[in-house]
Amino acid sequence: MIIVHHPSEGERYIAALRQALPGQPVIAADKAPDGSDAYFVCWQPPAGFFARFAAPRAVFVLGAGVNHLLERDDLPDDVPLVRLTDAGMAAQMLEYARYGVLTWQRDFDRYRAQQAERRWQVLPAVARSEVRVGVLGLGEMGGHVAAHLAADGYRVSGFSRTARDIRGVRCLSGPGALQALLEGSDVVVNLLPATTDTRQLLNARTLAHLPQGAALVHAGRGSQLDEDALLAALESGQLRFALLDVFADEPLPAGHPLWTHPGVTITPHVAAQTLPADAAAQIAGKLLQLEQGEPVAGLVERARGY
Repeated sequence: MIIVHHPSEGERYIAALRQALPGQPVIAADKAPDGSDAYFVCWQPPAGFFARFAAPRAVFVLGAGVNHLLERDDLPDDVPLVRLTDAGMAAQMLEYARYGVLTWQRDFDRYRAQQAERRWQVLPAVARSEVRVGVLGLGEMGGHVAAHLAADGYRVSGFSRTARDIRGVRCLSGPGALQALLEGSDVVVNLLPATTDTRQLLNARTLAHLPQGAALVHAGRGSQLDEDALLAALESGQLRFALLDVFADEPLPAGHPLWTHPGVTITPHVAAQTLPADAAAQIAGKLLQLEQGEPVAGLVERARGY
């Protein structure tokens, strides 16, 4: 049995999984019998969700992030967690990053401000080859973004926990790597996973390493950004603008000052959305690999957090 939970699109995923796994019973969690021995396909299950079921055979996560499933008291530590390794998300994340980079390169944020003032002023053109882009995180998603931005003609550097080798990308790791990347980036694209090492990584000290007038595209995890430090950097001009997709509290509270700051563009955690058909096809393949005892891409290492 395959049990599905998604807070808003459960029926779409059930339909896609039934098509990808014909003959297999696929059922919504609220209709599943207690004590079900099953595989689970989940996104943000509520507290205590797994308590009424037998230990899952495995939990497939409908997204790249798994932090909401770690250290739960209703999910044994030996249950395999399997994250999606793409399912159409990498292409979307590249589009999102390109939008942020183009906004800085083509001064779209400045022209938007000029429009509000009814001011006609042509700003100097900037070539792609002059724009320095720093990508934080060079995993499957970040590596895809960095490689394609480099192919676009941008000067791309990347930061990762372990050494990487990506064509056209200056890959940095180890002590001093983060500072070096920030100091040489006009636009920083954050795609790091949520770990103890990345919590509040973008803070007053690290943001100060950016060149004056840089930009931040923040699509990693909300816990990685000190939002007060970001606001201070925007107010001082250290940052010219920020494109933000993830936040410490989601939904972002209505009274939060980020909503109304003129240097901020907000999207509601949509930089890379899971596509049901692609996700279902990938889950079907991974489930078969688990059943046959084969290695599975995306198997989470709990100690690392991803």
